[in-house]
Amino acid sequence: MPGENLTRDEARERAALLSVDGYDVSLDLRSAVGEHGGEGPRTFRSVTTVRFRCAEPGASSFADLIAPGVTAVSLNGRDLDPGQVFDGSRILLEDLAAENELVVDADCAYSRTGEGMHRFVDPEDGEVYLYTQYEPADSRRVFANFEQPDLKAPYRFEVRAPEGWTVWSNGAGELADGVWRFAETKPISTYITCVVAGPYHYVTDSYERVFEDGTRLEIPLGAMCRKGLAPHFDADDVFLVTKQGLDFFHDHFDYPYPFGKYDQAFVPEYNLGAMENPGMVTFREEFIFRGKVTRASYEGRANVVLHEMAHMWFGDLVTMEWWDDLWLKESFADFMGAFSLVGATRFTDGWITFANRRKAWAYRADQLPSTHPITADIRDLQDAKLNFDGITYAKGASVLKQLVAYVGQDAFLEGARRYFKRHAYGNTRLGDLLSVLEETSGRDMGAWARSWLQTAGVNSLTPQVLLDADGRIDELAVVQEAAESHPELRPHRVAVGLYRRTESGTLERYAQAETDVDGARTVVTELAGADAPELVLVNDDDLTYCKTRFDDTSLATLREHLGSLTDPLARALCWSALWNMTRDALLPAREFIELVLRFAGRESDIGVLQMLHAWAESAAVHYTAPGRREQAGRRLAEGVSLQLYAAEAGSEHQLAWARFFARTAEAPAGFELLTSLLDGTVTLPGLDVDQELRWAFLEPLAAHGEADEKRLDEELARDDTASGKRHHVRCLAARPSAAVKAQCWAQVVESDALSNALVEATIAGFVQPSQRELLAPYAERYFAAIERVWTERSIQIGMDVVQDLFPSFLDSQATLDATDAWLASHEDAAPALRRLVLESRDDLARALRGQECDAAAAGR
Repeated sequence: MPGENLTRDEARERAALLSVDGYDVSLDLRSAVGEHGGEGPRTFRSVTTVRFRCAEPGASSFADLIAPGVTAVSLNGRDLDPGQVFDGSRILLEDLAAENELVVDADCAYSRTGEGMHRFVDPEDGEVYLYTQYEPADSRRVFANFEQPDLKAPYRFEVRAPEGWTVWSNGAGELADGVWRFAETKPISTYITCVVAGPYHYVTDSYERVFEDGTRLEIPLGAMCRKGLAPHFDADDVFLVTKQGLDFFHDHFDYPYPFGKYDQAFVPEYNLGAMENPGMVTFREEFIFRGKVTRASYEGRANVVLHEMAHMWFGDLVTMEWWDDLWLKESFADFMGAFSLVGATRFTDGWITFANRRKAWAYRADQLPSTHPITADIRDLQDAKLNFDGITYAKGASVLKQLVAYVGQDAFLEGARRYFKRHAYGNTRLGDLLSVLEETSGRDMGAWARSWLQTAGVNSLTPQVLLDADGRIDELAVVQEAAESHPELRPHRVAVGLYRRTESGTLERYAQAETDVDGARTVVTELAGADAPELVLVNDDDLTYCKTRFDDTSLATLREHLGSLTDPLARALCWSALWNMTRDALLPAREFIELVLRFAGRESDIGVLQMLHAWAESAAVHYTAPGRREQAGRRLAEGVSLQLYAAEAGSEHQLAWARFFARTAEAPAGFELLTSLLDGTVTLPGLDVDQELRWAFLEPLAAHGEADEKRLDEELARDDTASGKRHHVRCLAARPSAAVKAQCWAQVVESDALSNALVEATIAGFVQPSQRELLAPYAERYFAAIERVWTERSIQIGMDVVQDLFPSFLDSQATLDATDAWLASHEDAAPALRRLVLESRDDLARALRGQECDAAAAGR
């Protein structure tokens, strides 16, 4: 309903009028188990008491609540008629006093979309698990409140739960007389309150720290998951990273962790990676690994643990006033996740992953028509939901890395320390952070902020090398360019590296200069007179955020010797640059694929290797000319097969190549090998085909008609778990049948019966690149349905449908024209919906340009 949205102007008006003193929230979750009668949603009782002040007695305002029904509303002891004051999302509050007490007794609905109070029934044992997820504005689905980040308050929760359950919240809790009561929180925002309840498997530990002044800090630690995942739960490693992170942040922030205990819950059907609820962090349970995974997966989990921990300071202790400054928490947490990963854990190569994976996300987002400054213009909650994107996270983190190079690490961290102490339990804007950084660095932050935080777009940096008669560098310059749509040229602190081959054939750096690049062309005087380079890397050490380009000599060197580049970060940066060139139609897709097949087998960093697999697959599927797509797919599959057999037995590289082999298999020989590996008639030394790998092998078999429903049902019987159910649904949806596709479409688009996780699995199976003809009828149906879906379904499900069912595999001018026709005829559609369609249109147009580049290369 339209009232569910909240505008920035409404929030500012309410914040100027109201201040909140505290909440008492009582939830009765006993209805979560047992039979559910009636046709309406399964509900629970929620009673909220809010104490708040009004700066203008007699004024009117509203509280937020999304609920099927309200039993009673009382304001300052005066009973209000729920039918008159509650419209389904807001409670009208008139004639407010200077000091007020609002009591709301409501029936709130359990969720199946991962928003609000999510209810999950484990198909393995029938157990019910609950957890809450609120960002940016779904706590109003669980209790009445003022749902905006700058109306902070302390909370006291009490929960009645089914017998035998345990309940957790932000504060420490205890059970007495059948009621779980939790300690009052510090002042926090609505969206980071939390309740987790159910028969979770729970493991405990503790953290202790003695500070220089002799004070001791003790933090109880807990970690939990569903009972069915307990055999796979490596809580010891989670606790190890947690303790390392707490040490790191205490060393650098000079502000003790302020929220008491530190629980971490790995929960089912989670929409996000994780959420930084203070004292009760929630994660997607896929971070518990049921089978063998590579080091990159453990590194990724550690990064997320540390990212959420950084939020305890950047976001929870100090919070943005409104979602315009979302970056004040997400960019910092993303940067601090990598910074602490490298500085405190065994994952000392974390900056390589950051350069290769996180920045790829940022580069894509920053070239979409929806790109925006890091400090964004967020008009309402729908805008806010879409701004949890690659710019707010990864570009913001990249810019903070550049800021550290610009002001120095000591000044940056001292600025953070002053920021925490000055604004603890309060709300901030951009200027509050810039002021402390000016104090600590002595630099004028205004110009830097305007260039980096308040403009959009990514610059490209290209080296120009002039040699003298003796073959030495006469002049080396860096040329900076910007897109026409975002012409801002920025100041960059960069390291320019010079590389050449050694006698042993390796490609190594022999000179480097750190310099400030500003304007269209900057001469790097420090490198004049150096020997002629074979490769110039203009963003060596990855200090800035830019698209790296190469001169002709450097590109020729990479074509022949990329695998000889010994420095893993430099190699990752070169791969990233080559992929950006492919996406920009400057490098044919066929050439990128050949580079991967030629050199990826020599890649030492497993995270980089897995990223190369994803990029090569995308190059083959989206950027290869249609006329040679089949040939490219066959070439990729053959090359991957050779790498699989060549990989070291039992290594994580072998596992990565095995998974990639499954995704690229398309010929009878490939399907035969996958089938033989599944039934055990063929084995590869060292390759353990565990349950997760079995499903990875089955999906391509299902997609190509080599595994039918009976075969998939047999596998589900073997893995009759929640995870197995999701895999099963995905594989069923992948089958090459018009009837199957029609059924999937009806389940996702025409019905809301599936949970968020099963919607995701169904869509993932539905969209198969090998099934373009089967998907063709759904382009017209997509454009006919998306506005209705956006209106009727939750924003999370709406996003899943609009983004993931866009007909991207029908990559033709006709699809582009159909997209433009929809945009032209729906100018009054919700801005957030139009943004999603515009982004998909841009990806499609980019793919078509890449295909033209690839086709042109065939004639050269």
